[in-house]
Amino acid sequence: MPTPAQAVSWFVPGRIEVLGKHTDYAGGRSLLAAASLGITFQARANGEDVVRVSSDAVDEPVALPLSDQIDGYGGGHWAGYAAAVVSRLVANFPGQIKGADIEVSTTLPLASGMSSSSAMVVGLARCLMDLSGVESSDAFRRNIASPEEFAAYLACNENGMSFKELAGHKGVGTFGGSEDHTAMMCGETDALVQYSFCPVRRERVVPFPADYSFVVAVSGVLAEKTGAALEDYNRASQSTRDILAMWNEKTGRSDLFLADAVNSSDEAADQIREIVGEDGYLRKRLEQFLIESYELVPAAGDALEAGDIEEFGRVVELSQHWTDHGLGNQVPATRALARLAKEQGAAAASAFGAGFGGSVWALVPTQEADAFAERWLEAYREEFPTEADNAKMLVTRPGANAHRIALNF
Repeated sequence: MPTPAQAVSWFVPGRIEVLGKHTDYAGGRSLLAAASLGITFQARANGEDVVRVSSDAVDEPVALPLSDQIDGYGGGHWAGYAAAVVSRLVANFPGQIKGADIEVSTTLPLASGMSSSSAMVVGLARCLMDLSGVESSDAFRRNIASPEEFAAYLACNENGMSFKELAGHKGVGTFGGSEDHTAMMCGETDALVQYSFCPVRRERVVPFPADYSFVVAVSGVLAEKTGAALEDYNRASQSTRDILAMWNEKTGRSDLFLADAVNSSDEAADQIREIVGEDGYLRKRLEQFLIESYELVPAAGDALEAGDIEEFGRVVELSQHWTDHGLGNQVPATRALARLAKEQGAAAASAFGAGFGGSVWALVPTQEADAFAERWLEAYREEFPTEADNAKMLVTRPGANAHRIALNF
């Protein structure tokens, strides 16, 4: 965009991680969809050195200075994501970022596993960039040349890592990847997209069955990537770095991501297994990463392309098993929801997202989706009455990626 806008509005969808659990930050694969539900941002330049953000989902607005050092929003506060965006953009594009008043409205439940936090990062960044004319700057053009690179950079706003010449900054304290941001910015209507990561690479587009929908059960157990769940979330991420460090030390290599090590030779996966050993969490985590990235994600896409819903369900069931027994990020409520979905007739069902709470998707015929959702919720309520009081059922098909709604100069 050649000149700064005076006002802009964006819609950013939530995302459904069909498969690819905790694979992206290690260079693995994911099969993704943008949801039809999401967050709408309406922003206007205010001529001040402050970004004000208000949301219909929370009671208290925040006012953030145009500074590369913004304190006071730790411990899982939702404004920590907004502060990370503002401070990162100020640091990476000095003297360019303009103050704004931004109103946020959402149809996406917070901390649901559909990545409302990353949607907040994407939407706020896109609004501030439009109001500041950042995309016309030399620094932007040198470093960001595709939607995939844009998504990867916005993920770095969240995790604090550097992106090419754009130096890293504080982030929000999670060691995550760019899967969520990629789904939001690169998803396609009525299709799933398969990506590999580090760097972000589109591998294929998989048509979604025309007569099916996702029913998403939001468990009522919050899936926060910060706050109380931060340590558990980062353990899952750090384990891949620990395995990589063991590999590099043993081999004398300097691979940056676990997938680089695995892809270094035909024998590398078995060599890594030998280095890690037979017991403990690292071995289970390694197996989950290898099976999910190199077997299950491709197999699920193949099954959908062939119209084989039964085979797709078998692959998804294996993914759910390895998520629980290898990755270890499930809680009783999400285990039960996946099981209950199959008992109620879903073709496939899987927990998704960061884990330690959050949501489970189920694949069902569209004409049966509403009735299925009622049965599923009732079955869940019988086993988890307390959690079910805060549960929600959502119906969606793969929807449009993030897009501007309006732009005024």
